[in-house]
Amino acid sequence: MKYAIIAAGEGSRLAAEGVDVPKPLVKINGECLIDRLVRIFMDNHAAEIVVICNHLTELVAKHLEHLQHRLAAERKVCLRLLVKTTPSSMHSFYEISKWMGKEPFVLSTVDTIFREEEFTAYVQSFIDAVTRQSMDGLMGVTDYVDDEKPLYVKTDGTLGITGFYDTNENHCRYVSGGIYGLTSKAVMTLNGCMERGESRMRNFQRALIRDGQVLKAYPFTKVLDIDHAVDIIKAEMFLKEQNL
Repeated sequence: MKYAIIAAGEGSRLAAEGVDVPKPLVKINGECLIDRLVRIFMDNHAAEIVVICNHLTELVAKHLEHLQHRLAAERKVCLRLLVKTTPSSMHSFYEISKWMGKEPFVLSTVDTIFREEEFTAYVQSFIDAVTRQSMDGLMGVTDYVDDEKPLYVKTDGTLGITGFYDTNENHCRYVSGGIYGLTSKAVMTLNGCMERGESRMRNFQRALIRDGQVLKAYPFTKVLDIDHAVDIIKAEMFLKEQNL
């Protein structure tokens, strides 16, 4: 299984609140966000992990280069690193999509916090669905809303996704969790978005619907993002709860 991580944001809100390390290196219960995702992906049969970070945060690139060399020496997983500053998360996805090939893959933002056992079940559901060719994408969603600008996800009775919305005027139960299981068909849609000059991952997801791709929602009990200093505390408490 291939995985990809978008770790190219600057973490400006965290820095403004006194967090003195780049977002990928923020520690949750003693583990850097980027290291946590790499570990979890390795625990879920990762053959290759592609990561993009920006060139403005040298500490992140150095950290990932060290991790890359260690994993290569231990022959555990192939970690590919791209250092490039992009104007949006969708542009970051476009840069790493060139390494995705024709295989299905799971993409996540670096600050996504979830229960590990739920992620394992999600990956297995994605693999099963792709094997049956019953859908084009499995999107991680949650009914826990704790985001300043959530992306609301409209679903039908079978958890098929019918739309993505900036407001909840459609009475959506779920919001996006920033976890995307996709096939190579998604890259065609992504290329179209780039040609039209679009940006932001939410616009890419809307384009998937417009292109007629079959998307399903996979509910997680809770997914948190690390955007503010207080989110670090929330995430640590959440992960400690799951181990009680």
